[in-house]
Amino acid sequence: MRLRVLVVDDHPVVRFGLAGLLERDFEVVARAATGEDAVRDAAALEPDVVLMDLQLGAGIDGVEATRRIRALPEPPEVVVLTTYDSDADVVRAVEAGATGYLLKDAPPDQLADAVRRAARGETVLSPDIARRLMRTVRDPAPALSRREVEILVHLARGLSNREIAKALFISEATVKTHLVRIFDKLGVETRTAAVTTAVERKLIRLTRP
Repeated sequence: MRLRVLVVDDHPVVRFGLAGLLERDFEVVARAATGEDAVRDAAALEPDVVLMDLQLGAGIDGVEATRRIRALPEPPEVVVLTTYDSDADVVRAVEAGATGYLLKDAPPDQLADAVRRAARGETVLSPDIARRLMRTVRDPAPALSRREVEILVHLARGLSNREIAKALFISEATVKTHLVRIFDKLGVETRTAAVTTAVERKLIRLTRP
């Protein structure tokens, strides 16, 4: 009997492309575009493995979807397949119950092997992710919330408190409160130091505008 796989990604091209690739070796039971759909399909269709993207647009993200799927009475294994490789993302996914974590540039044979291994209950991590996860365990980085990471990303882009508040639909006072917590967690006193430390610890990464 072929392994049953649920593909979760909010981009149609990626979702259908992955399904087409996997259908050569596995039975793709569904293609979900949102976290809510992923949880519903996992409960109704009982796949062996779920391939989960992290960023899923509106609604719950891949981490929360993973957490809810793993809380099902007979949960499938979840392998995160994403473009996001920050330490914070990896740790959040693993803590939510993900069996594996791969990047989307993984070759097809590695992806197929990951599905098979995950179905057997094995932990599946790309070599780079495994090294970084071990480093995080040995020298844990501060646990930043998703909102704090978002604010750090905007800080790195040079936005002011007012601009960050507008971008995130929150008040300037809320931005300042988050900044105080971020500075405390990172052990810094300035915005520049917060960004520099976050990049060094791979909590965020700088991108060109």
